[in-house]
Amino acid sequence: MLMTTLMCGAMSIVMFSVYRSFRREVHGLGHWSAGLLLLVLASFLFNMRDSWPDAVALLGANTVLMLGIGLSMLGTEKFYGQGPSLRCYALACGLGVAGIAWWLLVTPDFSRRVAVFSFIVFFFYARQAQLVFAHGERHFSSFFFGALMLLQACVVLLRGGMALWHGGASVDLTVAGTQASIYLAVANFMALLLTVGFMTVATRRLQTILERRSTHDPLTQVLNRRGFGDVYEREKANLRRKGQPLTLLSIDLDFFKSINDRYGHAMGDKVLAHVARIIGGALRDTDCVARFGGEEFVVLMPDMAPHNALGVAERIRTLLHEPNGHGLPPCTVSIGVACQASVLEELDQLLSRADAALYLAKENGRDRIECDVLSVTVVRTMSAAGSDTGR
Repeated sequence: MLMTTLMCGAMSIVMFSVYRSFRREVHGLGHWSAGLLLLVLASFLFNMRDSWPDAVALLGANTVLMLGIGLSMLGTEKFYGQGPSLRCYALACGLGVAGIAWWLLVTPDFSRRVAVFSFIVFFFYARQAQLVFAHGERHFSSFFFGALMLLQACVVLLRGGMALWHGGASVDLTVAGTQASIYLAVANFMALLLTVGFMTVATRRLQTILERRSTHDPLTQVLNRRGFGDVYEREKANLRRKGQPLTLLSIDLDFFKSINDRYGHAMGDKVLAHVARIIGGALRDTDCVARFGGEEFVVLMPDMAPHNALGVAERIRTLLHEPNGHGLPPCTVSIGVACQASVLEELDQLLSRADAALYLAKENGRDRIECDVLSVTVVRTMSAAGSDTGR
């Protein structure tokens, strides 16, 4: 029990440290950290039962332990994006404390005390198991955590049932015996395992967040250069296998510096986020958009012929002309279109040709679309083929 108490205290510190660093991304860590501290306090109070009055030691230990386990339930609810059920928490803890106090101080009955505590705690554990299986990611970490919660819920429910049906002697942990020793060993082990289980799903969440941070632009939530490069390599591999066209759009906001100068950089950031949403909304699920720094965006469209890409580019340009309804200043974009010439062409070469078409659009008056020379040839070839087919 001493080792379990020390480990719970150490895990509380670890969780609090993670909470301080990722409180906005990973919710519930603070509740779990506080709950573990209450478990440590409950262990201390329980060990003082021979020195302090029952009203302080036993009632205090059961109350604090119940509050701590309930806090873990609130933390798990927050972790999975559910509103914390504070009323249920307060009601369950209130009923539990009242029942324990009654059968400890007014009408002493050990078996009923154990049953009340067990059924309240069962609710806390069962609720967490339900959350994991309903909202958890389909991953080993979630299955592990959910299975532990379900097992712990069954254990405490069994103890409560035994207390009612077989009397308090069958579940009295202060009396030396094989059954009490097994239950204490399992309870201490499960207290640590449940904490490890939650840290496992939290670590999985952190891994996802850190991976997203490394591949996505924090302002617009679209891909960054690194993330775009990974997607391009994957799609280029598909190009080698299937021979499908791969088209790229290079998009740049017109006169973006004047927006920043006139309205401020905060408004400029909102404009960039708005443009990213417009571009993303005009694409298919298989397409991807990335921000390449400043006001430049790049779109990759697998299995998209250049003449079809021109239609998508025109749709993006047209959507930006419509009133945005958010009080943002109007903006336009210039777009360059380039098609992958061959499987031997690298991303830098494709980007260079798309940028050349983009610069041509700028030189020709902005708020327009231009194809690079090679893509124009592809478009004309496809158009001619379509005409021959029509004849």
